[in-house]
Amino acid sequence: MKKNIIKISLAALTAFVSLTSCDRNLDQVSSINEPVEQAMSRPESFRQALDGAYTSLKGAGYYNGDTGSQLIMGDLTTDNLIRTASGRNSNFAASNFEFSSDNSQTTGLYSAAYLVISRANFVLANTNNGVLSGTQKANIEAEARALRAIVHFDLVRAYSKIPTQSADAKTSIGIYYAEKYDPLNNSASRNLTVEQVYDKIIADLLFAADNITQNDADKGRLSKAAVYGLLSRVNLYKGDYDNTIKYGELALGLSPSVTQRANFSKIWKDKEGDNINDGVLFQVLNSAAEQNTVGVAYNQAVPALRSEFVVDYDLYTAYTASDVRKPAYFTTSAYSGETYNHVTKYAGNGGPANIVPIKYLRGAEVLLNVAEAYYRSGNPASALTLLNKLRNERYSSFTPGTETGQALLDAILKERRLELAFENDRWYTLKRLGLSVQRSGKGDLFDGTGAPAVEQTLSAGSYKWQWPIPITAIQANPNIKQNDKY
Repeated sequence: MKKNIIKISLAALTAFVSLTSCDRNLDQVSSINEPVEQAMSRPESFRQALDGAYTSLKGAGYYNGDTGSQLIMGDLTTDNLIRTASGRNSNFAASNFEFSSDNSQTTGLYSAAYLVISRANFVLANTNNGVLSGTQKANIEAEARALRAIVHFDLVRAYSKIPTQSADAKTSIGIYYAEKYDPLNNSASRNLTVEQVYDKIIADLLFAADNITQNDADKGRLSKAAVYGLLSRVNLYKGDYDNTIKYGELALGLSPSVTQRANFSKIWKDKEGDNINDGVLFQVLNSAAEQNTVGVAYNQAVPALRSEFVVDYDLYTAYTASDVRKPAYFTTSAYSGETYNHVTKYAGNGGPANIVPIKYLRGAEVLLNVAEAYYRSGNPASALTLLNKLRNERYSSFTPGTETGQALLDAILKERRLELAFENDRWYTLKRLGLSVQRSGKGDLFDGTGAPAVEQTLSAGSYKWQWPIPITAIQANPNIKQNDKY
């Protein structure tokens, strides 16, 4: 009988990968081939395999590479970023709304995400083999299901409609929800509605919330606080504001910091020291040893800072001089005789350039989720209290706001844009709110002059809000239906 053989190696494309990083101490396993049943006969193998799934988030198309990185795609497709005339034109097609099924700028996420899911499902496929028991087994299964859930969420919000986007969104076509380890599966189909996919995501996260025991101190692995925070995110997109509040408050109860003002710049720099993870709930670890230069999608030092995309002038000027985020996110400097407002949020400091951990979820986002949900649920007082809590930690001179009505919602959404800029939020916020992209018409230079974006608008009703399924995926499995008009 032919045995399934598994290679224990960081470079392997199988689901089993050992992770070696200066960010945490893990047993190192030499590169060997062995049958799955032998490899998974050791309790430590489950942790190594699950860390391999986490590591896949650093693959090209997810959080690595110049093209299609989720660190920049959610912003360059909106009014947050503008292409520079002096850049290399990486991701230009996507920034110009030229989405196609053979362009990795908008299709790279698809295969990268299903690789993470496959690796998580490999772990789940072996948890009942008798090697693990008790809380150890429960935690591994909970982590794997939570990771599987959030990656499916990233897929469904990109390639399908968002429940609050339009009246027909919940019953529109979803994505394939992979619940078993079957890497050669070529019969999967998009047989679920968007609402059904969200229900599966939430079911996995609820299981994780009930069973996870991972210590919150390790920000590179999912914890109970992170899972509650992710439940708040998913429920906000679903339009379930009661549960957005419920799980967001639980997350903030376990991890209340939204990053203190004094620590804000520290969390964006890859340096050792106190408070570098203040307000972080879950991050994708990265280290100099791995050489994953995740920030190169924005710019490179050659030796002067050369940017592919820079912040839109209207957004840049929305950050006041007293806003701690402004110096943390931007550097104004010249390249090739022109001055730009560069996005240096991921440039690093004191180590190799552009190698920093990726903040997948922060307490500030959870607070903003809950504040918006409180407003939409008819509790503006609680919404304002939370909003003022965040603003107090971002402005060196802040008088508590007193906004009411539409002005309060506008203030919440403004702070969301300022806080989560360049964190893969803007495209999806506009999409879930059913809004158009409307760019400022300003140019790429530091004062708003220079070359503006070619395309200035994308209407709320455009089919392009649902990205195309890669043609390679459809060729491999014709059961996968392409999105309309691609």
